[in-house]
Amino acid sequence: MAEYTPKERLSRALTGQPVDRMPAVSVTQTGTVEQMEACGSFWPEANNDAEKMAALAEAGYTVVGFEAVRVPFDITAEAEFFGCQIKAGTKEQQPSVVGHVVKTVEDIEKLKGYDLDHGRIGVVCEAIKILTDKYGDELPIMGSMIGPFSLAQHINGDDWFMAIFTDEAFGLTLMEFTTEFNVAYAKKMVENGADTMVIIDPTASAQLIGAEFYDKFVVPYHRKIVDAMHKLNVPVVLHVCGDTTQGLMLMESSGVDAISVDQNVDIATAVGKVDKAVIVGNLDPVNVLWNKDPDTIREQSQKVLDAGVGLLAPGCGIVSKTPTANLQAMVEMAKNHKY
Repeated sequence: MAEYTPKERLSRALTGQPVDRMPAVSVTQTGTVEQMEACGSFWPEANNDAEKMAALAEAGYTVVGFEAVRVPFDITAEAEFFGCQIKAGTKEQQPSVVGHVVKTVEDIEKLKGYDLDHGRIGVVCEAIKILTDKYGDELPIMGSMIGPFSLAQHINGDDWFMAIFTDEAFGLTLMEFTTEFNVAYAKKMVENGADTMVIIDPTASAQLIGAEFYDKFVVPYHRKIVDAMHKLNVPVVLHVCGDTTQGLMLMESSGVDAISVDQNVDIATAVGKVDKAVIVGNLDPVNVLWNKDPDTIREQSQKVLDAGVGLLAPGCGIVSKTPTANLQAMVEMAKNHKY
């Protein structure tokens, strides 16, 4: 079998084509303190400056050995773009959303007419352009964004979960708005060079809201993003937190190419529940990747590989204090695995 470039290998793996071996990537956030120290680009500045963001993303390749570069490192840029209050992150901790901006349909109308060149959305797109200019011919360039359901929750606050049960018209209006934004943002990232799209929609869980509401408030909107990306020949990976086992078929029905599952999901069961979607995961980012040693990482990686995972990866975002040696052990296992 031909030997592929990392860019070719990941594209083929995500679209069900034969490859020479497993790609070594992380579809979730990649930044760590050791990488920051190696490249001289630190959080929180690397979340707000395109050059520093690109430098830290590059360290995932040059320091750890991931065969892709990926931005951003958090899921608050979108909410901040729409005026939500953000608790600033630190060198070791990501920022978080602490204030919300939408209570009514009228509030949604006030958010329209946005400019994607502004704020951290513009920074992410600029970082993608920097990475594309340097690595676009050889490495996958992953763009990532929070999904429309979780963005709606960020914008509306904890009232969101009650809103979808008690005020369907409002809920669907907000989903239409966030999805329209997601599609525009994804297209902007692709224009700047992204060739793989990752949707991180942590609270969009059928286990959390039930299959009926997931089918109504999530699937059609994920499908809109997927359809827009597929028209541009860009594969889509979906990550939802928690035990998504019972919702995997619903998740796949949106047309995503791959589903990233966390450590609460049994890989063999997950593989058996989907038709075509590639299952990605699912080493525990805390109890394994951060807190164990490289030999244990290799043992746990082999168990995940033996269970039939499509892409070996962390089960969620990498903890900032994770040792480089541990991540390299996971990378090594992926690179040595032939399907």
